[in-house]
Amino acid sequence: MGGVRLMVVDDHRLLAEALASALKLRGHRVLAAAAPTSGSADLVVSRAPEVCLFGTASPAAPGAFDPIARIGRERPQVAVVVLGPVPSPRGIAAAFAAGAVGYVRHDERIEGVERAMLKARAGECAIAPQLLRGAFTELLNPAVQPDDEGRRLLRMLTPREAEVLVRVAEGEGTRLIAAGMGIAPSTARTHVQRVLMKLGVGSRLEAAALAARTGLLARAAAHARTTRPATTEDPATAETPGSATDAPGTATD
Repeated sequence: MGGVRLMVVDDHRLLAEALASALKLRGHRVLAAAAPTSGSADLVVSRAPEVCLFGTASPAAPGAFDPIARIGRERPQVAVVVLGPVPSPRGIAAAFAAGAVGYVRHDERIEGVERAMLKARAGECAIAPQLLRGAFTELLNPAVQPDDEGRRLLRMLTPREAEVLVRVAEGEGTRLIAAGMGIAPSTARTHVQRVLMKLGVGSRLEAAALAARTGLLARAAAHARTTRPATTEDPATAETPGSATDAPGTATD
């Protein structure tokens, strides 16, 4: 079997270049070694390797595998193998949920990395059985308690914003959110924009993914239920400009 056409990306350029050099010596064709991983998707999409080795020091961090998800959308034929630290099941689950086909520990020997590459190119799952069991357990029974990042994000949201986040994650559009909360659509839209800004994401889909990944969603739902006010804003009057004298036919020049 011939050498693998691959790319190596890592948060640390030195590690990426060292691994790339070692794999070249073993007969593989390294198209590029790049850092950091956060900006790697463009390069991988443009070069289209058979395998991408994706090194990360924080596999459980929110957004760590967003580049993998993009690679999967734009270059689904690229097999991504994550190189990570001694992992938590949540980190491995997040990697596979994003589209990775393998996970190899950073302390693995070069022969182990090479075996994972060959398996990935052949369309096989490249992960040790015990790690795979933990990942599937996490995928089937995701943690409901937010991690430290989830708690920090929750503290940034008002009760109204927590409720909006839950509704966004349930797929509600602006009008449904407004109707369900008894507010004007423009007010609902403002709440959504504030949630996106506070979470540091650019879309509703990203907000929902972040909330689910950190366990924030379950806590936000509970928070919204316990703090929901007894009365709600009247959508018919919430944002009516002016007063009764502004009605058509009463204005004077």
